Amino acid sequence: MSTAHKFQLPTVFSGLRGITWANLPSEISAGITLAALIIPLNIGYAQVAGLPPVFGLYAGIIPLAIFAIFTSSRHVVGSPDAPISAILGAVLFGFAPIGDPLRVQFALALAVMCGLLFFVFWFFRLAFLANFLSRAVLAGFITGLGIEVLTNQARRILGASHVVGSGLEAIAQQLHGAIATSVDTTGYFVELIALFESIPHANLYSVAIGLGAFVIVRLMKKYAPKAPAALIALILMTVIVSVFGWDQKGVSVLGSLPSGLPSLMLPNVSPADYLRLLPGAMAVVGITLCEALLLVRSCSRKHNTKADGNQVLFAYGMASVASGFTGSLVSGPSASRTAAMDAAGSRTQLSSLVAAATVALVMVFFTDKLAYLPTAALAGVVASAVLNLILTSLANRGVTVAMSRANQPTYALLSRYHLLELIGKNRMYPTNRHAIAAFRQETRQATPVNTAQ
Repeated sequence: MSTAHKFQLPTVFSGLRGITWANLPSEISAGITLAALIIPLNIGYAQVAGLPPVFGLYAGIIPLAIFAIFTSSRHVVGSPDAPISAILGAVLFGFAPIGDPLRVQFALALAVMCGLLFFVFWFFRLAFLANFLSRAVLAGFITGLGIEVLTNQARRILGASHVVGSGLEAIAQQLHGAIATSVDTTGYFVELIALFESIPHANLYSVAIGLGAFVIVRLMKKYAPKAPAALIALILMTVIVSVFGWDQKGVSVLGSLPSGLPSLMLPNVSPADYLRLLPGAMAVVGITLCEALLLVRSCSRKHNTKADGNQVLFAYGMASVASGFTGSLVSGPSASRTAAMDAAGSRTQLSSLVAAATVALVMVFFTDKLAYLPTAALAGVVASAVLNLILTSLANRGVTVAMSRANQPTYALLSRYHLLELIGKNRMYPTNRHAIAAFRQETRQATPVNTAQ
């Protein structure tokens, strides 16, 4: 076949297929719920990346809407999440410190680079690469990122200023400097030592707010899973801080945010800096590709729908470019919000469009209310989300066994040491061919991502 026959132009509004007047109310309700999840979590993920809070809020407007318009999946939500934010923060660490205006410019340029890489993956139809993904490697990588983010949020909950002059931390900093000459690292153990040494200097009011938000989210997840737990926890903690004046006792709050919709901007970095950002952009795109296509496959299987994996990559490319031009945080596949939308009854991307419109209204009319959000409460909300991410990654690392009785030496060895009882005799098959087929069916290797719809 010719190359022209294989090339397909991107489509729009594929994610809205299946919408009817009957499910319109549930889609609108789910969209408002999604906005209630996006506002607190996106602010927290922007802080994880070391960027202004408004970056997270802007990501819930234009990039979210663009992803919903171009994606072929009816269910996956494209929004900032912990792994992507952690990678973004680690990449930007080598370019500019937190608070430096250049950090914002590098973040915008990184988003544009991610978009261009997504377009390359889409053009060459590389979605099939997800079929070769090692789930154990991905789970380990995401778990490591989650642990680092959890450490960072614990320091925010403590509300202690940075402790200077400690012997242990000085040694750790020297070690980090020596390692960083040959290895690109953000010094996780330096952060861990700083965390332990800041415990005696913790602000008890900040700890109460952060742990209070964390406990509320965890309890509501268990007993009221359909309620917007993060929003409820933030509202309650904000009221407590305002009523008792704890912001005057060391509890830091978010502060004023610019009101209005995002405006068009261009990254102000040199072409050489774009090349320096390429490895970081490849890391973001690689994790997004793996997570997103696995999530698309899972949702399509559950709801018996079809989704073109390459079209999903194009949607992420459009959303990433939009992020770079509107001052937004890079979006990725949000498994938690996708699951929340599924539980809320959403079956199309209309819920994401409703959520984008809702966040836009908040940015126009209610940014003054967001200024009083305690950062410790935001850290508690993000810590709960990251804990879910870690537990989910670890839970998905099960081992699937399918063996053939034809392999007599191995079969005899397992029988001798009574290991067949652990494996289960129902996992033993008459031939190697039957064992391989059973293994592929159970691990879903026989159901590749649809790349040619």
